Amino acid sequence: MGGIIHNTAGVFIKLFVFQWDFALFLLNLVTPDHKEGEVVPKGAAGHHLSWPEYVPPKDGDSRSACPMLNAMANHGILPHDGKNITFVELNHKIRSTFNFAPSFCFFVPKFAADFLNRSYWKDRFDLEEISLHNAIEHDGSLTRQDAALVPDQGKPDLQLVHDLLAEATGKMKDGSPKLTIPDLSRALSKRRYDAKKSNKDYTESFFHNIFGSSNSSTMLTLFGGSINDLTPMLTEERFEEHWEPRIRSRFGLTMAKFNFTVLPVERGVNTKKVAKEREAEAAAQAETVSVQEAVTK
Repeated sequence: MGGIIHNTAGVFIKLFVFQWDFALFLLNLVTPDHKEGEVVPKGAAGHHLSWPEYVPPKDGDSRSACPMLNAMANHGILPHDGKNITFVELNHKIRSTFNFAPSFCFFVPKFAADFLNRSYWKDRFDLEEISLHNAIEHDGSLTRQDAALVPDQGKPDLQLVHDLLAEATGKMKDGSPKLTIPDLSRALSKRRYDAKKSNKDYTESFFHNIFGSSNSSTMLTLFGGSINDLTPMLTEERFEEHWEPRIRSRFGLTMAKFNFTVLPVERGVNTKKVAKEREAEAAAQAETVSVQEAVTK
């Protein structure tokens, strides 16, 4: 009986959050945006583009598979040791730091609390705990090797990050490089293909693919795809000086609005195309070697 009540309550909460989120989406259409430089609210870390000092993690500090949460800890917005954090605190800090909509900020920590079998309202967690495999953390990440290969998900893989940033084909207004939706789809295609080849325990589902595209799409929404801003975030897990979220909507980035980026990114993923390209590259290399061998004989 208790399980039925719990499940019913969970369904009711989700329905309420989605309706709340859509209402905020509509309100954003008819209310003025925050002014540039005023996105982070007064009294919050990052207000007027002034972020707390960056301090890299030390031995014993807890970090997750999420660069943005780690950056919050590295700047002291969350506890620097990454431990003993309440889910409610996470909600509020994400809201003020990144200008996600309050519906979004409730949904994700609540989801994390649920998969850890904890109370969103009462319990606490360490950052590394939310890297539970196949919950928020998943195979085919653009910044981490798969957990089966590298169990510690608290640090970025710099080669993967370099490969991702090198995909940028767009340009910001100042002419600096920018990731686009097709760039991100292409990067995810390559990463998923390579992960399948290198990890015998690789797993994939529609849910994990959508979650992967969602995680990746924050690079396009919150960071505007700017390579200058993403480089310190993905390599050092710190905020670029004078950075602020690119989402200026009065009620923040809603899940409804976010899907306008996430779904095109996921639709553009094509691992079969990558497979054909890799096969063609391998055939060309083999032919080159064969010609070189023939010449030297």
